[in-house]
Amino acid sequence: MTSTHDIVGKLWALCHVLRDDGVSYSEYVTELTYLLFLKMLAEVPDQNGKLREERLPEAYRWSRLAKLEGEEQLRHYRQMMIDLGKPDVKDELVRAIFTDAQTRLKRPANLKTLTTNIGQLDWFSAREDGLGSLYEGLLQKNAEDKKSGAGQYFTPRPLIDCIVRLMKPQPGETVQDPAAGTAGFLVAADRFVKDATDDLYELNEAQAFFQRHHALCGAELVTDTHRLCMMNLLLHGIEGGVDNIDTLSPDGEALAKADVILTNPPFGTKKGGGRPTRNDFSVTADTSNKQLAFVEHIVRALKTGGRTAVVVPDNVLFEDNTGRRLRTWLMDLCDLHTILRLPTGIFYAQGVKTNVLFFRRGPTDKANTKAVWVYDMRANMPAFGKTRPLTVADFSDFEAAYGDDPNGKAARKSQGEVGRWKSFSRAAIKDRNDNLDIAWLRDTEAEAEEALTEPEDIAAAIIGHLKAALEEIETLSEELEVGDEVAIVAEAAE
Repeated sequence: MTSTHDIVGKLWALCHVLRDDGVSYSEYVTELTYLLFLKMLAEVPDQNGKLREERLPEAYRWSRLAKLEGEEQLRHYRQMMIDLGKPDVKDELVRAIFTDAQTRLKRPANLKTLTTNIGQLDWFSAREDGLGSLYEGLLQKNAEDKKSGAGQYFTPRPLIDCIVRLMKPQPGETVQDPAAGTAGFLVAADRFVKDATDDLYELNEAQAFFQRHHALCGAELVTDTHRLCMMNLLLHGIEGGVDNIDTLSPDGEALAKADVILTNPPFGTKKGGGRPTRNDFSVTADTSNKQLAFVEHIVRALKTGGRTAVVVPDNVLFEDNTGRRLRTWLMDLCDLHTILRLPTGIFYAQGVKTNVLFFRRGPTDKANTKAVWVYDMRANMPAFGKTRPLTVADFSDFEAAYGDDPNGKAARKSQGEVGRWKSFSRAAIKDRNDNLDIAWLRDTEAEAEEALTEPEDIAAAIIGHLKAALEEIETLSEELEVGDEVAIVAEAAE
């Protein structure tokens, strides 16, 4: 929407004002979140028609802050952050936004520039378009700017929307994202339900309350990202639901069992080589590979019959030892019916190769996967990047092949050796030692990367390859360490 796009552009342009104050791009978005939170509470009524700013003390409302000048305004702003983030603040959302909050602003003039410009924006048009859309636009702008480093927390919107359309979350279902980032999946799932229910008006009061307060849940470990997540949920009419916790710790065991899990977990290993500390983990208890551990969480967090779509890097499909045990266990407990091989270049790190796993928790613990359908969206695809962004249309053929059933039970037809869509029986996969890194088309990734023309895209591709190589080295080192430990224990036992 033009007005939203214009407002996002104006907000983003303000970051240049702050660069001389030592404020980075990602810090700028966090700074904006504090101020936009105050302003939006003054602009947006709640379900009962009351302005949301009534949840704030009068001294810390937008009107009070905006009137102040110079050093007095900056001192007031700093004190407000301390007071609103204290543990005794009763409003959970306010506390979540301001927990450990601190301003990076040093010059009173810069704070005044922000409050003045924010106050002058076309808030009527913003409300008409939806303040949530405005904030999402700001998050996307931050993720697209490679200097911000925020791309690791932002899954491309066309991919999110494709996944949600296929998984079809329904009213009354619990949707979880155990690595919520800025809440892209949860917001899209909520929007899908609202679009199907006339913005919840087709639901009764109890059902609508459940949708707003309990249908969405999840976790986000990084405090600043959790802050952005809570703000995004608020502006889409969703109260809370995402905890600032580590899913791979015992806190993750308390997450509600889910009908649907949609997520793009972080890649790489836990800092310091730490292992998950979950008491209920068995398959991945001895690995620091986070993406493997998140897959175990998903399987355990799904209700019987629950469904998921999870973004994973290639090594989840082919890694031996823990990786192979995890895949075998997964295919026993769940029906892994579909794998989408994603093109390179659609995430912040250009060289990272990713996939989406679609599976359903089975009624028993054995032999739930009968066959796996694989769609290769990687081979012979355009060089995605700044000059060729990913679009909704790029997923149309895959969505047609997937079918209307969210559990992969629609009638499907293989496209053969020259097509992108093929089925592989469980027996055939077993013959591959449960290696799911299946490709039959010539992968032209090298040619695609040669076609990159933007220096930022080329640099990102190189960095991505280096990161992927380092992760493989870390994983190999870890497996060798585990092997040594096992050998030592065995020798001691003898």
